[in-house]
Amino acid sequence: MPHIAIDYSGNLEEAVDIAALCELLRKTGIETGVFPMAGIRVRAFRADHVAIADGDPRHGYIDISVRLRGGRSFEARKMATERLFAAAREFLAPALASRPMALSMEMRDIDPELSPKLNTIRDHLKEG
Repeated sequence: MPHIAIDYSGNLEEAVDIAALCELLRKTGIETGVFPMAGIRVRAFRADHVAIADGDPRHGYIDISVRLRGGRSFEARKMATERLFAAAREFLAPALASRPMALSMEMRDIDPELSPKLNTIRDHLKEG
């Protein structure tokens, strides 16, 4: 049950297709083999009011947060982090080259004993 949340400054929407970034992270997460397809959720939250660095309104940011149910090895989590960050960095390369912005990412475990789940998505996935 990986949750991938993208927090971003609203001034980046003119330069970044946020919906496409969500889809890229969904696909990349599945391709790692660490995240089950039925459990992955990617969403983005636009921040309209930000104050960054020296206050220049051109500055932007994208922060990717991954919450992952505990139980995976450090090596698996590190590999998934590296793959997701590399995919985001490549996707965002044109924006990173043309404007001042920061890209960051963090992956953290969720304690399975303190995080009950119910998911019927698997029951409705298309076979084949």
